[in-house]
Amino acid sequence: MRIAFGFLSGLVFGLGLVLSGMSDPAKVLNFLDLAGTWDPSLAFVMGGATLTAFIGFRLVWRRTTPAFDCTFDVPTNTRIDRPLILGAVLFGTGWGIGGFCPGPAWTALPLLAPGTLAFLPAMLIGLWIGNHGKHLQIFAPKGATQ
Repeated sequence: MRIAFGFLSGLVFGLGLVLSGMSDPAKVLNFLDLAGTWDPSLAFVMGGATLTAFIGFRLVWRRTTPAFDCTFDVPTNTRIDRPLILGAVLFGTGWGIGGFCPGPAWTALPLLAPGTLAFLPAMLIGLWIGNHGKHLQIFAPKGATQ
């Protein structure tokens, strides 16, 4: 049941991205182009998503356990370190250059646009490096040992 609801949630999220036009990188790039063809519609989509998430979190945190698990899986690390900052900068730069963040990139894949076909492999390589970077000494903090 958990997998079915996970799939359904992803499907609803993807449909929302497509219906709002956020799977079109031009829409994102126009939002970032403040001096040119600025399109504020992304702000409305983000505002609606923020409001929906805010309400959803308020409802979920009233429960003692999640609906499909025994405990809430909440991160405990609150440290802001070099890998976090570097990852945020890389994510934001990639988003600004390509006009995609991961969700819309996957929803745009069926269009087989060259930008999507270049972005997705680069994103997956970046995710792999982020997961294995400690071992490659790319993101390891100074003085850290393997």
